[in-house]
Amino acid sequence: MREFFIAGGRRLSFLDFGGPGTPLLALHGHYNEASAFEPLAEALAPRWRVIALDQRGHGESDRAESYGRDDYVDDVAAFHQHLGLGAVAVLGHSLGGVNAYQYAARHPDRVSALIVEDIGAIVDSDWSFTLRLPPQAPSRRELASMLGSVAPYLECSFRRADDRWGFSFEIEDTVASQKALNGRHWQDWTAVACPTLLLRGTRSDELDAGHAREMIARRAGQARLVELPAGHVVHQDAAEQFAAVVEDFLASPG
Repeated sequence: MREFFIAGGRRLSFLDFGGPGTPLLALHGHYNEASAFEPLAEALAPRWRVIALDQRGHGESDRAESYGRDDYVDDVAAFHQHLGLGAVAVLGHSLGGVNAYQYAARHPDRVSALIVEDIGAIVDSDWSFTLRLPPQAPSRRELASMLGSVAPYLECSFRRADDRWGFSFEIEDTVASQKALNGRHWQDWTAVACPTLLLRGTRSDELDAGHAREMIARRAGQARLVELPAGHVVHQDAAEQFAAVVEDFLASPG
């Protein structure tokens, strides 16, 4: 079910996949939105109830003037407060992964377990791919054709407007967000106090094996690493294995 709330004068949207299970908050990456977690929600039900945020400038949420680190973390805090939940498990992919561990670091009493999918404590994003995205196409099929092999990773964000097809995000907003995401975030990563699962795709072009192992070493005894045969979007490339690993971790995070 789609719902909305107001944070900082801005309307944000989220999908509550429902069910009687324990809540799991989910934060998507760039080019995506809350609906990207529908397969995971189905796989984890009924034990877990996935509630996924359309982060600022994505999906059905409003665009923003700023896409800085504090902006995203404040949105997560407002989302959590709106839901009226106590401490919860939080999962984030890429952009959402940094948002998740920064939220956990800055609000340790609100996060009981953390799952970070394929993003590091040092981020050095390249936005050249974003600038090559076609702004519009005459049909959904043509937009997919223009995107080629990456189309399946972006199709949840396809939108029709005025007989043209584009995305639910603005290209310039994504570039601004990627620029603001870059940096060394070790302080936040090492400040996380809750049990943490770091998931990495073995074919990832975002998180290399050496860096992933350093992240685990810096939080020895608190974090564990699982690598799956996938690219950067592990939850899509290896959906069944991803869901199984997440469910296993959540069953016994400590």
